[in-house]
Amino acid sequence: MAKTVKPAGVHKHRFTAMGTPCEVQVETRDSRLAAELGRIGEAEARRIEEKYTRYKPTGVVWAINNAGGKPVELDEEAAGLIDYAAQVHALSEGRFDVSSGVLRGAWTFDGSDRVPEPEQIAALMPFVGWNKVSWERPRLTLPLGMELDLGGICKEYAVDRAAMAIMAASECPALINFGGDLRTTRGKSGGPWAVAIEALDPAKSAGGLLQIGEGAIATSGDAKRFLLKAGKRYSHILDPRTGWPVENPPRSVTVAARTCVQAGTLSTLAMLLGPEAEVFLKAEKAEAWVLW
Repeated sequence: MAKTVKPAGVHKHRFTAMGTPCEVQVETRDSRLAAELGRIGEAEARRIEEKYTRYKPTGVVWAINNAGGKPVELDEEAAGLIDYAAQVHALSEGRFDVSSGVLRGAWTFDGSDRVPEPEQIAALMPFVGWNKVSWERPRLTLPLGMELDLGGICKEYAVDRAAMAIMAASECPALINFGGDLRTTRGKSGGPWAVAIEALDPAKSAGGLLQIGEGAIATSGDAKRFLLKAGKRYSHILDPRTGWPVENPPRSVTVAARTCVQAGTLSTLAMLLGPEAEVFLKAEKAEAWVLW
């Protein structure tokens, strides 16, 4: 008599990290292996969160921001992220700037009408600008009063690192989704993974479905973080050159790419370009979905 083979199922490992819901999905017949791979993905997310958080003295960003103007020597991984941030800053003509986090002192995008006064923004602008940072690998010196925030890179980087760690441990198809930014290690046995795009309309559960075999998807948008005053919507996407929200950006940009960092960078830069978002994405030959 032929032995019945248990079909492969998709096992889900859920947790919260980096302030967002996270999930690792693994297709396998082995539930214990699925659990192990889920824990591997979670461990990588938590490692990156601890190392690059600006809120706790557990890692490099806190050390930089609290160095009192003295140089901090970075390890190879952190130096690589700083190199990448500097490269994107140059390519974006200053629109992407990891020193712009101090603008949180004026802006709180909670859906209210509390738009800061111009004087509040002007008082913070002397503390914004990557060109004011001294970066001579592996030493970084941040002027007093300035802060670095790698939040615009780290979630996507964590997705990629988790995917790589899972691929090193197993050939099982897996999908790593950290707060809507995701990467797959390969397609499922029955075909691609189905991924929902977040809907702009709160009454809808999804804005559409994408099919993805092996690759990554990232989304930038203002569906949940914005201000609304006198009929004008202020996006949480700030232009660090002015301290004010980008004028007339898309509501949402979703990009598919080989890695999550690539997808996230393209979607963020598109948002920062406002009305020119689609022109930019076409010039980059990006596979993208833009909602206005």
